[in-house]
Amino acid sequence: MNLPSLKIQGFKTKAIFITALAIAGASPSVSQTVADTSLPPTGLDIPDELTIFGKNDPNVRRATAIVNGDIITGTDVGQRLALIVAANGGQVSEEEKQRLRLQVLRNLIDETLQIQEAEANEIVIAEEEVDATFRQVAQQNFKQDLDAFDQYLRTQGSSTDTLKRQIKGELAWSRLLRRNIQPFINVGDEEVNAIIERLNASKGTTEFRIGEIYMSATQETAPQVADNMRKILEQIRGGGSFVAYARQFSEASTAATGGDLGWVRPAQLPQSLAEAAEQMQIGQVVGPVEVPGGFSILYLIDSRQVLTADPRNALLSLKQLAISFPEGITEAQATAQAAKFATATQGIKGCGAANEVAARLGASVVDNDQVKLRDLPAALQGAIAQLQIGQASQPFGSVEDGVRVLILCGRDDPQTAAAPSFDAIMSRLENERVNKRAQIYLRDLRRDAIIEYN
Repeated sequence: MNLPSLKIQGFKTKAIFITALAIAGASPSVSQTVADTSLPPTGLDIPDELTIFGKNDPNVRRATAIVNGDIITGTDVGQRLALIVAANGGQVSEEEKQRLRLQVLRNLIDETLQIQEAEANEIVIAEEEVDATFRQVAQQNFKQDLDAFDQYLRTQGSSTDTLKRQIKGELAWSRLLRRNIQPFINVGDEEVNAIIERLNASKGTTEFRIGEIYMSATQETAPQVADNMRKILEQIRGGGSFVAYARQFSEASTAATGGDLGWVRPAQLPQSLAEAAEQMQIGQVVGPVEVPGGFSILYLIDSRQVLTADPRNALLSLKQLAISFPEGITEAQATAQAAKFATATQGIKGCGAANEVAARLGASVVDNDQVKLRDLPAALQGAIAQLQIGQASQPFGSVEDGVRVLILCGRDDPQTAAAPSFDAIMSRLENERVNKRAQIYLRDLRRDAIIEYN
């Protein structure tokens, strides 16, 4: 069913085509004396008054970083940064771009380390695999051919190569974790059964589907990390893509899925996150929330009652009637036509009469009897849920997209929800433990790396 994107005041929808990234930047040094006795102790025996010697010559163009011999250039950083800017509709200030540039460099360093470690373990990602994923990204998010997608990336200041490298890094790291970590993760049957028992005991309580951007922090780095996350939050609230920022900057394994934690109950979250989630409205983004080891930005995607049927899972049979406006029509003329369309469709007596009315109005008709209520745009869900069989919705659309109404022809309400399967719960526990081990693995790679900055 061809439903147009709804323009809701205060929110913007954007195409997301970014996969996941990863960390360590440097800034030019100049000769200066620094004295700050308010800094916390580090245990590194650093004097309070010190002089930084030397400076970088801006006329000397070199690689941005060399990671164990592999070069990351300024072009690499610029093209990857362009992906983030594109995902935010280009609405990123110059100050924010400079901050993001340092974070992108850190991410590229981590990505390089991950690819190097995979290659050291004789893991080879074939070009065919990368190309297949690239085609999926182009088709799913842009619904256009590869040439058009390539041209789009170029116009945004990025390139096909930088996105393919990002895809390769994800595939390589994922395969490495499956080989070197996942086989050694053990989840006992008793753990899974205990969770099932707790689910049954908590039937009717609320659980949340949450998106998270997590960044680690130590006591010394906490203020800077928190400040960075506040700036990310500002970008998201200003219309930026949560999914894109999660893919680019989250240090959790869920970065590859845009930060989606799936369905969780408050008891499964750290206390600070649970308290925040319980106070949030669907669609709200909050943060940074302090958690053990760092900070998180939370996005409440959805909520539901544990083991209770969700009315939004009702399966609907819908008939859509649509009219389009001629090019050059004024808003006043379009409004008048929409009003006539509304009057005519509100008088429809059941779906059996809809085709006759559509023919009289010159409207197109689309039938779909497999639509879940929750899959409709959020702005429509409440209105459609209130319809009786045979009733038509109020018109919706725009001058550019035309006007549509939906007629409810049938509705199958959901049955009582079942508990997650034994295998699904075990898989979630395994993923959580793989994520923790992966963070340690990457931390060790950073510690052992030889990195030259420019």
